[in-house]
This record gives sequence, structure tokens and C-alpha cells, in this order.
Amino acid sequence: MNQLEQTLAAFDSANAQDPNTELVNGVPQPKELIYSQRMTEHLQKFLPDASETLQLAARSQHICRWKIPRSDYPMDRQGYKKWRLDLAVFHGETAGEILLANGYDENLIQRVKDLLLKRSLKRDEEVQTLEDVVCLVFLEFYLEDFASKHDEPKLIDIIQKTWNKMSDKGHAAALQLPLSPNMLKLVTKALQP
Repeated sequence: MNQLEQTLAAFDSANAQDPNTELVNGVPQPKELIYSQRMTEHLQKFLPDASETLQLAARSQHICRWKIPRSDYPMDRQGYKKWRLDLAVFHGETAGEILLANGYDENLIQRVKDLLLKRSLKRDEEVQTLEDVVCLVFLEFYLEDFASKHDEPKLIDIIQKTWNKMSDKGHAAALQLPLSPNMLKLVTKALQP
């Protein structure tokens, strides 16, 4: 096992501790473990020759996310933004410890942290690629469940915000996703001028 494989396995081991589960083919799986593997799969499809740094950032995007629950923050826009920022910093620190333990240098560790913080979105190609993959995974695997909890205007707003974060290449990939007829209709409606 090489350094990259060993580190991805260490990320998986951390995410396998998630007490929250998701049914995959009828079998409960640790939620963040499944999420991180979906991130890797989508990155491989989206950018097969992604750098090692980008592969590491994608796999650690939500590392140990359950340790900072949304419920610990005020249930308003400011609370949500603070939670998201705290999570990004936490993911960077958690990934950084694992990267250091697996022999990566400070420069690569800092770069992974910058990617996870989405520094220079729209200006940094790797940050943009990571955001595109995040959005693709959300649209394919999480939009349907999210839709069951929110009304249509809120969903359209979320889809439009998601779309605005993506590149043209991300848009093209999103239009190829195997969405359910209901979700496809919703996305189409959200994208109308």
C-alpha cells in the first residue's frame, strides 16, 4: 500500500466511527464513510488525473463531521454560516493530523486545508474542482432526501445557489447525473431564467 492509499484508508477508518448511518443497498453504513467514498468516485469521474492533494482533500471533505453537530449552533443564517466555517477548519485540522501521521509535509497539509476552506473559489482550479465534486455528490445522493424536508421555493433557491458555485464543466456533469424524474423536474425549474 502506497502513501496515498494508506492515508485514504486512515481517513476511512476515522469516518467509519460515524454513529450516524445511511442505508446503502439495504445495509446501514457509516454516513461520512459513504460520503467520502462518493466524493472519491465522483472526483475520479470528473477529473481522472486529479493531483494527490486534490484526492486527499476530496476524501477528507467531511471527515468526522458528526463531532460538530448543527444543533450546537443557533438555527438561523448566522448560526449556519458559523457552523460551516467551524466545520471547514475542523476538517482541515483533522485531515492535517492524519496527513502528518502518514508522512506528508507541511506544504501539502496546508494546501489540503486551503482546499477544504474553499479559499479562492472560482480563481483556483483545484478549489473549483473540489466544489464541483461537492455539488455533484449533493445533487446525485442528497437532494432527494433534502427535498422531502423543504418546500419548493426553498429547494429552488438551494439548487440555484449550488449551481452558482459550479463551473461550466460542473454544470455539464450535473446535467448527466441519474436524477429521479421529480428531481430532474425541480433542477430544470430552478435553472430557468
